[in-house]
Amino acid sequence: MPYRDFATKARAMARPKEILGCQTMKNTAQVMDCGVRVRDPSDSAAFYLSANVIEGRTSVISFIDSGKVSLVKQRQNAMRKQLGNPTRRERSMWEWTNGQRFIRLNWRGGQDWRVVSITLNDRDVMNRIASYVPPPKSKPHKP
Repeated sequence: MPYRDFATKARAMARPKEILGCQTMKNTAQVMDCGVRVRDPSDSAAFYLSANVIEGRTSVISFIDSGKVSLVKQRQNAMRKQLGNPTRRERSMWEWTNGQRFIRLNWRGGQDWRVVSITLNDRDVMNRIASYVPPPKSKPHKP
């Protein structure tokens, strides 16, 4: 998704008085992370929406929420209904893959609470970040 489309949708969902904030990578403006607290338009549930942007395209979009243990089961059931069975399951993670794109459901928590994240990833865009990673600093040569 182009950054402009993400920003338009994020601003439309933002909670009152919340502003979409973005921070660029230290050595280039071609890579940035953005985020804002939003409300789900369907049920007004509050959650955090973030995106990693590379060269004007989103590589990762994340929805993060917290709640009781039942929240995980609700998200699992909803995603399984919409996407089918996950293609990969690991401890506290399910993943659905379609070519270079994948959707990941992660959860962590304690006895009676959970933090849940749903992440949309595009590997084609993510792979572009390699050109912006600064080379490692060489260590001084000792005689």
